[in-house]
Amino acid sequence: MALPPRSIGVAGSSLLAALTLAACAGSGPVDESGAGGTSSTGSAGTTGIAGRGGAGGDSGGVTGTAGTTGTAGVTGTAGTTGTAGVTGTAGTTGTAGVTGTAGTTGAGGSAGGTTGRGGTTGTAGSGGGGRAGQGGTTGSGGSGGATGRGGTGGASGGTTGSAGTSGTCTVGMVPSGGTSHCSSNQSGTVGSQQWTIWSSGSGGCLITYGSTSAFSATWSNSGDFLARVGLSLGSNKTYDQFGTMAADFAETKSGSGGGYSSIGVYGWTVSPLVEWYVTEDSWNGQGTSGTKKGTFTIDGEGTYNVYQRMQNNQPSIQGTASFPQFISIRTTARTCGHISLTKHFEAWKGMGMTMGKMYEAKVLVEAGGGMGRIDFPVASVTAQ
Repeated sequence: MALPPRSIGVAGSSLLAALTLAACAGSGPVDESGAGGTSSTGSAGTTGIAGRGGAGGDSGGVTGTAGTTGTAGVTGTAGTTGTAGVTGTAGTTGTAGVTGTAGTTGAGGSAGGTTGRGGTTGTAGSGGGGRAGQGGTTGSGGSGGATGRGGTGGASGGTTGSAGTSGTCTVGMVPSGGTSHCSSNQSGTVGSQQWTIWSSGSGGCLITYGSTSAFSATWSNSGDFLARVGLSLGSNKTYDQFGTMAADFAETKSGSGGGYSSIGVYGWTVSPLVEWYVTEDSWNGQGTSGTKKGTFTIDGEGTYNVYQRMQNNQPSIQGTASFPQFISIRTTARTCGHISLTKHFEAWKGMGMTMGKMYEAKVLVEAGGGMGRIDFPVASVTAQ
């Protein structure tokens, strides 16, 4: 009996499958991100040994065991993509130091004696130092300006302004000639001003010079002698209703003024009746008079002590009467200058000293005895 053809059988199928897998197992694709491991081709499984035929027509030999499938090469693991270095954070820009504000220029003292102010302090910048503060310029008047301080890191400020004087003026000379008025309790007109002479004793003389307001006065052993030139104001307005009242004077004197004296500006008010003085100079020192009410200063003119004194049953513009005297006495004498009368009146009002309606305001010399002479090249009062 003919033998049937030898069948591949299960083992053969397995072998083919193994060969097929081995052929398909090539090199694994390389990961483009990194260097992949190379894949080695797996060795194919060995062919199974066919079974041997049995003897004497026995049944065929046992099917040979199929060769084991060769293990395919493991695909190499792709290299992982290298992590890029983290971008470094840029350093933040350093904040620049703020420029220091320079000290502002100090304003100098104005002429006539106001205090010069020094430059204010310049604020330093947090970076570089502030520019140097410019100091106050030298004040021409009054007490000096305070030293301006520079900004931090800056130079020192301006120098102290020099103290101002009370103002300069030229005394000059009275005109030549002149007309003497020697009768007590006499008045007249010279230019736009009025003159008055009064005496309680042997008297003296007031001398006028044409149409100018300049005048002179002489006396010899008079009891109480007053000579004055200025404005008669009518007794119907208070000082503030005249606007600004002021006087200018310049004088030279000789001889003596007796037991008391006053050179300056003088006048009366009515309703209430008040006799008032602004004393700028004298023969016997500035002195005191009555109860001191206070002290005040007028820029460019001076510092004054203020007094009030009561007069009982004394001569006045309304006959014998009792009335107060209001008196400003300059602490240091001067022989010429400008007098801001309104500022005196306002200072007195602030001290509780009440004036009435203005009767007169005149440049004055008063002498309580002695023998002397005074010349006023300048003597005028204004109310406007």
